[in-house]
Amino acid sequence: MSTIWKSAVALALLFGGLSINVKPVYGKPEYSKKEKKGCTFCHVTMGKPDLNDAGKYYKDHDHSLEGYQAK
Repeated sequence: MSTIWKSAVALALLFGGLSINVKPVYGKPEYSKKEKKGCTFCHVTMGKPDLNDAGKYYKDHDHSLEGYQAK
């Protein structure tokens, strides 16, 4: 095998492996621990970035639910 071919295969494996491990982060486990609430308290669906009213309040109030009133 030529050196160029070996390098190309190595780079393809490296970038392929990196792309598999990259995933978007919407919420953080420390938020859930801090507020003692589950993910769906602030998110419409677990694992999705869409926020419900509580999540929007949390985002707009410096990551705090203090003063939040459920509708």
